[in-house]
Amino acid sequence: MFSVKAPGGGDKLINGHQPRRTKFGGTPIVAPSMDNVCAAAERIRDVVVRTPLIPLRSYRGAEPDMLLKPETLQPVTSFKIRGAYNWASTLTDEQRSRGLSTVSAGNTAQAVGYAARLVGASARSRLPDTTPRAKIDAITAYGMEPILMPGDELFDWMLSAGWENESYTFLHPWVEPLMVAGSATIGLEIHQDMPDVDTVFVSVGGGGLICGVGSTLKELNPSVRIIAVQPEACAPFRASLSAGAPVWVDPQPTLCDGLGVPLVTDEMWPLLQSIVDDTVTVSEDQVKDAIRRLALDNKLVVEGAGAASVAAALSMPLSQRGRSVCILSGGSIDGDKLASIVHG
Repeated sequence: MFSVKAPGGGDKLINGHQPRRTKFGGTPIVAPSMDNVCAAAERIRDVVVRTPLIPLRSYRGAEPDMLLKPETLQPVTSFKIRGAYNWASTLTDEQRSRGLSTVSAGNTAQAVGYAARLVGASARSRLPDTTPRAKIDAITAYGMEPILMPGDELFDWMLSAGWENESYTFLHPWVEPLMVAGSATIGLEIHQDMPDVDTVFVSVGGGGLICGVGSTLKELNPSVRIIAVQPEACAPFRASLSAGAPVWVDPQPTLCDGLGVPLVTDEMWPLLQSIVDDTVTVSEDQVKDAIRRLALDNKLVVEGAGAASVAAALSMPLSQRGRSVCILSGGSIDGDKLASIVHG
């Protein structure tokens, strides 16, 4: 069940249910300029890994038409360090002295914790109380304080702009321009390494990654197709497209914990609509198969949210997707869970 924002800015009931807010009062996100993306690339150059494009392997040999962008090779095992450091490195002494804060499903928190160390600041993050143990352990290892909250309370805090009532310097993981520009450097690298790419598969949680990558790739190559990938268990973007406006969905348990954002916000909606060409939802079994294949064939440890892009590409015929890139967004997965998936 979900609520839909009616034309004219009002709300209407869906199946008799009360609507929920889909905005926190911010300015709609805009595509980062190419100057800002290039500036971000230079700013983060000595901190992040410029990840290669590598073929998806199989026992039949490499798949030259399906390439992987393994952001799992980053210092914090996810793409989030690109935006987090791009933001943190620009803060004033006064902003750093107040400590850094964010809200996260786990990977942004790790990235901000790592960046905070580099710029000499303390840090904390609000997280859903369902965050996997591997992510919480990594967050605390970076010296960041985790603040666990029930998921509904966490999203209510975000939509009421709760960060305005705290003293910390806050990084919004979805709409902060420097965060989006940092993520957009992935699109810049893809274009530099494969300018004739046909389709790029991007997992969607809050939407910051696909907005940055998609807008940059579209500017450099307007014919490229950007595919938004979400798990069947939590697919608010597809639901929003069907409804014609941002909506909430009732999320179900999923391996893709990093994609467990149950709504599209008003602030993300316009840019998402403008840069996404199609959506694919993937089942839990498809995600497991992708995690297993990446681990056994490519020797890459990838979490569910990162493997979802591969699961989506594998579900689409080559004739439809053409030469493709799958962004492996992160690799924080519990060891026991990974072992269970690999052993089938």
